[in-house]
Amino acid sequence: MTRLIDLSRTLDPANRELVPEAYKALETVLAPKIEYLHPSDRGRDRMTDIFGCEGHELPNGEGWGEDWLTEMNTHCGTHVDAPLHSGSLIEGKKARTISDIDLSELYRPGMVLDVREWARPGEALPVEALEKAIAATGREVQQGDALLLRTGQERYTPADPEFFNYPGMSGDGTRYLTGLGATILGTDAMAWDRPFPVMKAAYEASGDPKELWDGHFAIADKEAFIIQQLDNLTALPATGFTVGFFPIKLPKTSASPCRVVAFLDS
Repeated sequence: MTRLIDLSRTLDPANRELVPEAYKALETVLAPKIEYLHPSDRGRDRMTDIFGCEGHELPNGEGWGEDWLTEMNTHCGTHVDAPLHSGSLIEGKKARTISDIDLSELYRPGMVLDVREWARPGEALPVEALEKAIAATGREVQQGDALLLRTGQERYTPADPEFFNYPGMSGDGTRYLTGLGATILGTDAMAWDRPFPVMKAAYEASGDPKELWDGHFAIADKEAFIIQQLDNLTALPATGFTVGFFPIKLPKTSASPCRVVAFLDS
């Protein structure tokens, strides 16, 4: 019997109300707005408008249920970054979009790298920490693996400032993982790189543009798919599972919200 474990965050519009004022610009990557049209009211009204009937003529005086999603970023909630998100040229070739990726590429053997011991708010995880976390799994990284970073961010909600001051990844750390053969890189943090304010401050202090979004830009050197805002990694073993990242079938986009499911043989 195969056990399915959901690793996705709920795209709950209520989370938008929790976001501190300083981070309001990030609402669209947490959840969409949802307008609910219930069968007993606006869903009924939509149906009577379309068909020219009366509400009392419908079963129980109700129409259909319908929902409208607005202000939804393709990078909303748990999502897959296509290579295009990191630039138009990847490995010197035209970057692939979500619609260019075959589902078989997003259904891969998984490993959970528990990096909580080394995770520091706002800082990049050192390569040495990644090496130790991999060694702790008792398994070497294989070509095509999905590596999921457990940083401990599941402790926080968008109501917590700590949610937005997450541990991230550097260009060196990203290249280390892709160099081992990983083609999917996931994190339970809000984003893959260090937080935007941290990168901006580092750039202003040093004048070095390599401080900006270096984790994502490293994908230009070796293609991989980045997954952000994972959840429930605590329910997984370190190895011995397969994980699927199932994006909405959008054309030519740089990302797509996805349902992430781990498959474990009991």
